[in-house]
Amino acid sequence: MDRLELKHLTRILRDCAGEEEGVDLDGDVLDLHWMELGYDSLAVLQTIGHIEREYGVLLDEEALDEADTPRRFLTMVNDALAARVAA
Repeated sequence: MDRLELKHLTRILRDCAGEEEGVDLDGDVLDLHWMELGYDSLAVLQTIGHIEREYGVLLDEEALDEADTPRRFLTMVNDALAARVAA
């Protein structure tokens, strides 16, 4: 797959860490911080590991600090996927 979409990310989040009660991952979540969505750093790390295995991409650990929302996270992952395809 050349691009990670929000629907794929939310599926992976649910698979890796479940879904916080009262949080609708199918709603407008792109700009909410992970903690607002009920995900701590361990849940995000599990998600990263899953994405790296499933998509065959290595994510930049330094960029992870700034990928604190689904929108930023998707941008980081899709940039890595685009670089992999271009190589």
